[in-house]
Amino acid sequence: RIDMTADSEKDIKYLKAIGRVVAQALKKMMKEARPGITTAELDDIGKEFLEKEGATSAPRAMYKFPGATCISISPVIAHGIPNEHVLSEGELIHIDVSAELDGYYADTGASMVVAKHERHLEKLLEATKATLKKALHAAKAGSPLNGISRAVQNEARKRGYNVIYDLTGHGIGRKLHEAPNEILNCYDARDRRMLSEGLVLAIEPFLTPGIGRVTQERDGWSLRTVDKTIAAQFEHTIIVTKN
Repeated sequence: RIDMTADSEKDIKYLKAIGRVVAQALKKMMKEARPGITTAELDDIGKEFLEKEGATSAPRAMYKFPGATCISISPVIAHGIPNEHVLSEGELIHIDVSAELDGYYADTGASMVVAKHERHLEKLLEATKATLKKALHAAKAGSPLNGISRAVQNEARKRGYNVIYDLTGHGIGRKLHEAPNEILNCYDARDRRMLSEGLVLAIEPFLTPGIGRVTQERDGWSLRTVDKTIAAQFEHTIIVTKN
């Protein structure tokens, strides 16, 4: 088991640098996600930005993923392959950007609706964002790891949604995925792991009005909800501190 602990100024500085790069790439892509653009073109925008910053796409480098970023069109919620799909107004999409710079990794993601205000979709996005916020507050050194999971599940339920049980957050830092391997989005009392100071985590709640299970599409990557319901996800990479 290796888990990345940011215990030096250097670690923190480099993690912040790659964190900033993935955040800006995500922002840029979300701004350009409008009707008429293909997901492949959107992926190119992200790819060019990462390259300009000297960063490398993590899914491509580590898993030979076909795109530089993941772009999922609902009911696909994760690992969607950028392709010739043309975005249209009112589509719920999810963009996930993870990359490496100077040996450090960060991972971020967000869901959005293309060029339209759809109340039921906005409601899901608001609930997922609020759930991420609650999860971040639970990530304190000395607290149980499953406190994050409990916060996610409680907030999702409070807002009338299910979590997606098959998708989890993860440790990150020197690799894209490292220990703690699974940060569940549902509470498991048997999980005895504790959060220590300097632990680097990618926290990513997934919410859906459906049953909360996913299945893999025939392309071998895309994960969609089994009941084809909408879903949303927001993700941040954080360093756990005392407070």
